[in-house]
Amino acid sequence: ETIVKLLYNIGSRKEVEQYLRHFSSVESQKFAVIKVGGAVLTEELETLASALTFLNRVGLSPIVLHGAGPQMNDLLEKAGVEPQYEGGIRITDANTLEIARKVFMAENLKLVDALERLGTRARPIPSGVFMADYLDKSTYGYVGKITGVNKEPIESAIRAGALPILTSLAETPDGQFLNVNADVAAAELATVIEPLKIVFLNEKNGLYHGVTGEKLDVINLDEEYEDLLKEPWVRYGTKLKLTQCKELLENLPRSSSVAILSASNLHKELFTDSGAGTLIRRGHKLFKYDSLKQVDPDKLRRIMEAEDLTIKRHEQSVASYLQSLQQRQKVTIYTDEPGQVLAIIGQDLNDPSKPAVLEKFLASKTAVLNNVTDNLWSAIQKDHPKLTWKVNASEFANGMDRSWHFERSDGSLRTPQDDSTTFFYGINDPAQVKTLFD
Repeated sequence: ETIVKLLYNIGSRKEVEQYLRHFSSVESQKFAVIKVGGAVLTEELETLASALTFLNRVGLSPIVLHGAGPQMNDLLEKAGVEPQYEGGIRITDANTLEIARKVFMAENLKLVDALERLGTRARPIPSGVFMADYLDKSTYGYVGKITGVNKEPIESAIRAGALPILTSLAETPDGQFLNVNADVAAAELATVIEPLKIVFLNEKNGLYHGVTGEKLDVINLDEEYEDLLKEPWVRYGTKLKLTQCKELLENLPRSSSVAILSASNLHKELFTDSGAGTLIRRGHKLFKYDSLKQVDPDKLRRIMEAEDLTIKRHEQSVASYLQSLQQRQKVTIYTDEPGQVLAIIGQDLNDPSKPAVLEKFLASKTAVLNNVTDNLWSAIQKDHPKLTWKVNASEFANGMDRSWHFERSDGSLRTPQDDSTTFFYGINDPAQVKTLFD
């Protein structure tokens, strides 16, 4: 209870409880795979251990996999061995492999010890999870390509109430250890586990725009991937990470997402709508229509019958509402591929100065938890610089409570007579604002 109360300090009670229910709704091992960069183990060990302990205290069991690149480079330098790379892959000879094994074991135990000092049970699993063949022995030496994942050591640890702490060392069928890049191993593990979250912890706390220097809060791959790759600043590590995330998420349920952030921001990323680092998700491709004739009426009917309270309370039928839309001169309809969100916006063509009116904004619980609503809202803001909308008290549902609407508006007015609230954004003229409430 104390831990949950502490979580309320980083987000609203509703946010925290919503995400706790979401993460607790799946099997323990399907919560999250967290990949920890070697630099994090050196520079943020206590912060990391505290963050993982926090998750453990609220009943969550992340699977932790760590690298040890910087530590390995330091030892190789002391041994007089210059690291060699081919195509971005570390060439691993017998001497390098022996150093890698020692480093991985030392770093693995270091994290386990840090967790247990905080009273969190942790189990070191330096090997035995990843099976591999040689990637190309003549070129890379003892570097592996993962061919299988053994989940039993992970599941055994979780059943015993311990956090599984893995390295990316793999083994061939005859027991030869092979070095595998930790990011690659984390992706392979996630493909088998299918967790809700795949977290890559680094010291930078996310991905950044190469021109403005601003952090990229959210990337919806279905909508943005192709355009991002055309940007001249998307190259080298950024391009590689985006490509890896796309390949990973394409093989996972749409409910899975990738987060790139620092250890100190792990709680905020997981338990608040605003997040903290960079969230990468497939999202749902959004479609915009300027005419009702362009839209599949069965899709509209399905989401309205499932999510529209005026329809569910029989205050209006889907058929009568759609018929009224056909009479409009200007209407914009947004929906997504699977039909989990719907927005309908009307505009008065006789008076273009009037702000557009958001008549319906519907979303399933799954769409809210996967932040499809934020993607939809961004599209609406881009197309409509001025907007007003009215929400009745009974319509604050599915995670879109009053705070959700307040955060997206410039102002609002509550009407006591029917307990509704009118919101608006983009309207700077006081006289025009006044007309909204007359």
